Parts: sequence; C-alpha cells; structure tokens
Amino acid sequence: MSFRIPVVQPMSHMPPDDEKNIDDAIQFVEQAAAQGAEFVAFPESYPGPWRMPAAFDPNEAMIEAAQRCGIYVQYGTLEPIDNERRTAHNLLMLARPGGGAPGKYRRTHPPGPWIYTGGKYWDFMYTAGNEYPVFETSQAQVGLAMCSEVYMPEVSRALSIRGAEIIFLPAGVDKNKLWATWRNLIWSRAIENLAVVVTTQNLFDKSQRGLAMVATPEEVVFESTREGMFLVDVDLDRVRDLRAQKDEVGSSMENGAKAGVLSQWQRPDMYDKFLPREGVNG
Repeated sequence: MSFRIPVVQPMSHMPPDDEKNIDDAIQFVEQAAAQGAEFVAFPESYPGPWRMPAAFDPNEAMIEAAQRCGIYVQYGTLEPIDNERRTAHNLLMLARPGGGAPGKYRRTHPPGPWIYTGGKYWDFMYTAGNEYPVFETSQAQVGLAMCSEVYMPEVSRALSIRGAEIIFLPAGVDKNKLWATWRNLIWSRAIENLAVVVTTQNLFDKSQRGLAMVATPEEVVFESTREGMFLVDVDLDRVRDLRAQKDEVGSSMENGAKAGVLSQWQRPDMYDKFLPREGVNG
C-alpha cells in the first residue's frame, strides 16, 4: 500500500495575521492534490487561530478544500470552550475527501494549564482532552498527536494499540536546543510502535530551523529543516509485515526494527503495575 503525503513546512503568518494562513493552506491542498497526493500534513495550529477569543474558524474552508480536491487534510486549530475565560482545546483535525465532520483530536498531555498562556505565538487557556481516536481512511488507520506529546510515549502507544498505522505528530515552532532530542523521539515513536510517524512545524522567518520529517520503523525516509511542501511516498506494506511477524531467534538478520512489539511483546496484565494506584495494587 503506497501513497503520497505532502509534508508542508510553511512560512506562517503570526497572530494577529494568522487568518491569512487559510488562503495559503488552501493553495497547498490544491497543489498537493494536483500532484497525486492522498494526504497533506500541516503543522500544529495551522492555519489557526492561535489565540482566544478565536477571531476566525478555518474548519469550513478546510472541509471544502478536502472534499473539492479529493484529499485528506491534517490541520490544526482551536476549539473554544469559554470566550470570557479564554479556555480552549488545542485540536488536530482530519478533513476527509468525502466531506462530513472532520476527525478531531484534543491534545491530552500535559494536564492544563500550560505554556500556551500569554506567549509570543499562542495565547489561550489550554484545556486537556481525554480521548485517543483513530480514524479509518481508504489508505490507512490514522492517529493524531501533537508537538511535545512526542516526549510522552504513552500517547503514541495508545494510538498504535488502537490500530493507528500512521501517526501525524505535527509541532508548533522552532525547537531550539530541543531539536536533536525531538528528532530522535520522532523516529523512536515509529520504531517502538511499528508505525509511520509524520511531523512538521511552522516557520516565521528565514533564521528559524524547521523539522519536517517522515520516519518508518526501520529508517528516516525524509527530513528537512527548510520551508516548503515536500512530497513523500509512503509504503505501509513493511509496517504491516513487521506488525504481523513474531520475533524469533535470528530476526535481527532480516529486520531493522523489533517485530511483534504490539502483540507478542505486550503484557496487559502488567498495566496496573506500570503506575501503581491505591486500591488496585495495594
């Protein structure tokens, strides 16, 4: 199963001009579809908005573009909760070529409030979500996770054990000194979950270093620090093969990642031991 994912690392418009990102995003979707893509991946909070109270809603435009162009569109926005308190969920969305309500993931980690309040880019009172939805598409089972949730392996694992074969894990802004560890963890999430992991981020000026990347369990198949839309062909056959295999003596002669980690290696009976709770483990 091979298909094309354009990974978009845009020069984004900062608030209060972030509504301009909608027109740019639509152009990227149109270009992606014209080049035979099945998905297009945008960064966290792209096209926006980035702040509360929300000045615009990109969902109608993204849904229309996905349906008109016949492509899945992974994008970022806010879900307002209370305008007066400026509370919101930070969302990743998956608009579908068939139209209808897009798939929705509300960021779950860390618990709020967090650094989105009063910053240079974001300014809202973040409220955490509590669900790990996985979305069925014609190409793959898709999971969504966000930015520094890459440092929480439980998030990607929750998605993978629910069936996610591709995990879109877009990020917000320049990683600064975190860049090397962030890059390491994107690939690590692919290795330990036998999944394809896709990430990208917003750029705001030419001095910033991006991190657009596609990792499979056995290799990093694409990465760039530059602005642009990058076409990456993804093949899930190898991911599915590794998931179906049983790890055997000599498997390392054939496999660049440990097979069977989502089935053979699992110990559900140990889950309560990982995080002992009063009244459960004594």
